[in-house]
Amino acid sequence: MKQVLQSLKTGATELADIPCPTPGPKQLLIRTSKSLVSAGTERMLVEFGQAGWLEKARSQPDKVKMVIDKIKTDGLLPTIEAVQNKLDQPLALGYCNVGTVLEVGSQIGGFVLGDRVASNGKHAQAVCVPGNLCAKIPDSVSDDEAAFTVIGSIALQGIRLANPTLGETVAVTGLGLIGLIAVQLLKANGCRVIGIDVDPIKLKLAEQFGAEIIDVSNGQSPVDAAITHSRGRGVDAVIITASSQSNDLVHQAALMSRKRGRIILVGVVGLELSRADFYEKELSFQVSCSYGPGRYDASYEERGNDYPVGFVRWTEQRNFEAVLDMMASGRLDVKPLISHRYALENANQAYDLITSNESSLGILFEYPNASLIADVVLRSNQVDLTNAGLGLHSSASRSPQKASVGFIGSGNYAISVLIPAFQKAGAHLLSIASRAGVSSVYAGKKFGFTSAVTSAEMVIQDPQVNTIAVATQHDSHAQYVMGALHSQKNVFVEKPLCLNLEQLGQISDLYRGLDADKRPHLMVGFNRRFAPQIQKIKSLIKDAGVPKSFVMTVNAGRIDGSHWTQDGQVGGGRIIGEACHFIDLMRYLAGSQITEHSVQSMSAAGVSAPADSVMIGLKFADGSIASIQYLANGSKAFPKERLDVFCGGKILALDNFRKLRAYGWPGFKSMNLFRQDKGQQACVQAFIDAIEQGGPTPIPFEEIEEVSRVTIEIAQEAH
Repeated sequence: MKQVLQSLKTGATELADIPCPTPGPKQLLIRTSKSLVSAGTERMLVEFGQAGWLEKARSQPDKVKMVIDKIKTDGLLPTIEAVQNKLDQPLALGYCNVGTVLEVGSQIGGFVLGDRVASNGKHAQAVCVPGNLCAKIPDSVSDDEAAFTVIGSIALQGIRLANPTLGETVAVTGLGLIGLIAVQLLKANGCRVIGIDVDPIKLKLAEQFGAEIIDVSNGQSPVDAAITHSRGRGVDAVIITASSQSNDLVHQAALMSRKRGRIILVGVVGLELSRADFYEKELSFQVSCSYGPGRYDASYEERGNDYPVGFVRWTEQRNFEAVLDMMASGRLDVKPLISHRYALENANQAYDLITSNESSLGILFEYPNASLIADVVLRSNQVDLTNAGLGLHSSASRSPQKASVGFIGSGNYAISVLIPAFQKAGAHLLSIASRAGVSSVYAGKKFGFTSAVTSAEMVIQDPQVNTIAVATQHDSHAQYVMGALHSQKNVFVEKPLCLNLEQLGQISDLYRGLDADKRPHLMVGFNRRFAPQIQKIKSLIKDAGVPKSFVMTVNAGRIDGSHWTQDGQVGGGRIIGEACHFIDLMRYLAGSQITEHSVQSMSAAGVSAPADSVMIGLKFADGSIASIQYLANGSKAFPKERLDVFCGGKILALDNFRKLRAYGWPGFKSMNLFRQDKGQQACVQAFIDAIEQGGPTPIPFEEIEEVSRVTIEIAQEAH
């Protein structure tokens, strides 16, 4: 299928071949008939991509600070690579989609095959969208009209926050698509509406919809005119739907408002507010968040947990429905807002238009129907990349002794770290899967995979693949590991191995039940133990003959509680998701079984918080002890990881896996490395070497099992 992608590095747009996405249990698969270009948002993204490095930095000062902090801790070159990798990944454009349901997720009710639905799907011939972000289209509403549903919901949410009552005067500043829809919805609400803009075409449309208009381009004072139109009292509310870097629009809104008026920001403007403007009139100011309650809440959007209507009357989905009802009743007319139409294959012309000085409003993309592209063709889950990428690993060069790798997952870590490590290790990169397909096609082209797919099962069952690499969200790790083992395939899984003891038991039983002579390699990406400095430490202390003390300090940094890694069912929490690295590292350096473990979580009275600031204690069979201080309450400007080893009157100090210093070690003083990522490369290389040279798995399964069990038990105690 075809999908519109945009480069944040260059601003170029392309119509790419993408495998049809695979719907999850809470998603709908939709065949697109129309989609609407959101000119403001999409123009901003294209212009950002087209801008030079300096302009990009000026427009994202908060990101610049993050980059500077990363340079301080990780060094210049790794930071540059990380930024370039991020900008190099394509962005799927669009969020105003209309189409027909092709498949209904197993855990969604209220939709059936063939339903016409509006959603926030991308500009693509087929999209997967969570059910809570879809709404059925009434029979009387055309696909053209329904394409404005999401844009209309943005306007509606701004109006809901303004809370206008019948007879109030509301000014709408900025008469683009959102502003013109807001005018109509406000009129339907019984308001007197003032429309403010500089474009005569948009002003004329606002006037047709019943607004009093103020043409700023002819020198008319918007403040004076608004006060006049409001009978000298000042407007009751101002809804700003414009896009401008200027602070003047908020200042202007404050001047035209009555005492205790409301100002709602829907667009993007400068926000250096004047205290005097708001103090004297006791004005209210609020920023509207997209389509309504539920936006950016993974529990609502991705996991399908709706808010009770008695407590949250208007969610994203219910706003969609309200806009469609307004269209069906004729009180919202979007047909006059359609200014241009393009077939999807001519999408570049639309982006040339919105970045030019030519006037435009609603730009519709039109898609081929089933008579031109059959559903079975559209729903192909695979794209052949043999002629699209670098061609580094063609099928002709494969041999049975080689690691022929299929990747499940193509997120940022996989693309920036894991796949390059496999490529450098000499593995054959065959197929790569991601549910949406965009990232797998990008990674496939960049690294020379032969195909991109949207089904993990296709990778596992591929007869040419003998090795599976799993780099997905944590809740799927156990499933894919067991699937690979059932298929007698080697598997490298990014940590953690699994999320709970039940899954660990299932994996252990399956692994031990396999024929020992034909048992595939099972490896968890515990990369810290493979770092060159750790190997040096290990060589120095292995024959010490006395117990050791290890002090590991991890400046993990805060991650918001709503992030998927903090979700116990999805990410497992940060102890299982990341602290496992350091439990494994202590186990490796001690070279002895963990006999005791304890954990203390930081907490405040009456405050519920994720268990991501903890002190973990370990004791080993040889008498060694370890303390892991995993802390989320530090500064990002401070190095992330530090290890101190106390052994027989001597000390080793490793700072952020870059500088190793020795105190009291004869013949050894220091070891410095410019880069921190050598441990990951060595980890993958050891795994590939074991496959191709027939040696043992680099980390014995007994240690993987032990570390996984201890980590899960510690996480349970911490919570």
